[in-house]
Amino acid sequence: MSRGEACVRTLARNLALALFYTPSGLTSATTYKLMRRLKIQSQFQLDSRSDFTAFVAPSFGEPKMSLQPDFGLNSCLFPPLPHIEREDIRTRVFTHQSYFARARHVFEDRAEDPSPDNEKFEHLGDSVLGLVVTSLMLEMYPGLRVGPSTKVRAMIVGNATLAEISVKYRLPEKLRLYPATLRASTTVQADLFESFIGGLYTEQGLVAVTQWLNPLFRPYAKAAYTVVRAQHGLPPVESPLASPTSSRGVPSPLNGDTNIGHLALFNHHLQKSNQRVEWVYSDHHPFGDMDVDTKGAIATPISADDNRFAQGNKSTPVWSVQVLVDGRVFGRGRGNTKKAARNEAAKEGLVQLGVAFW
Repeated sequence: MSRGEACVRTLARNLALALFYTPSGLTSATTYKLMRRLKIQSQFQLDSRSDFTAFVAPSFGEPKMSLQPDFGLNSCLFPPLPHIEREDIRTRVFTHQSYFARARHVFEDRAEDPSPDNEKFEHLGDSVLGLVVTSLMLEMYPGLRVGPSTKVRAMIVGNATLAEISVKYRLPEKLRLYPATLRASTTVQADLFESFIGGLYTEQGLVAVTQWLNPLFRPYAKAAYTVVRAQHGLPPVESPLASPTSSRGVPSPLNGDTNIGHLALFNHHLQKSNQRVEWVYSDHHPFGDMDVDTKGAIATPISADDNRFAQGNKSTPVWSVQVLVDGRVFGRGRGNTKKAARNEAAKEGLVQLGVAFW
């Protein structure tokens, strides 16, 4: 590649970024200066340039924590996408602000020349989505306090979730934007979904939007509620809140079923960081305070059909478990069931991870 070609590619890359970022990064004046240096005077000329195709969409560094909503077998309960009748609204919904490269520092558009992109629909859709989801949560979980409710809602309307929905509806395939590689951006995909909500609300009103979004977000709300509940150290809704032994006032120090949420919280944090987890047990003695990772232990993952016990006898089995994360011991626990023992080990693991729980 010659020096001149390299210079052109650098200018094209800077223009691609300028067309996407807000004035807090590269200003509109910079955008037009770059366009002049590249001798691009119109959108049609910009269409024909191949300099942009090699650039990957910027990474926004947002953690993607995918929820696991249940829409039935083969997603049979996933609601269909509503149809926007008005062509002018549809066109704006699927036009990204980079397409026309209009100046972004303008305070207000002229009445005869309104902005042709979807930014205002996105802004409107964001507010409508927040209203619908908040109302849905009040209906589903009327006793949920504001703090946990805010966490649940943030997961439901986060960019990762909205982008996932946008892709399922194949909305990005219809989006007009430059450079085309921005189509793969999570933020662009999420903004497009909000823009579609804004367009639908403008044409058909809140009732139509609610009838579509309620069945769409109900499974996401359930999944997010389960995650946040585990983060607060609470057991799953279907689990008993207390064991029969503890209800009679008899202490059961080895039974961790009442706090099984620690295990879910521990697993959740490890899934986010992509770390390898191994649960091992000892045939000879509890792990106690051993300093060596697996000394005296058989490094075999515990399976559901394993009937051997680390200690105790057939009538009162006691499991001794330790959890290894990427080969390092993060916690040890004992319990009358394997799940209870893993929960006790998970408590120590949460301390190692620096995660607050109660």
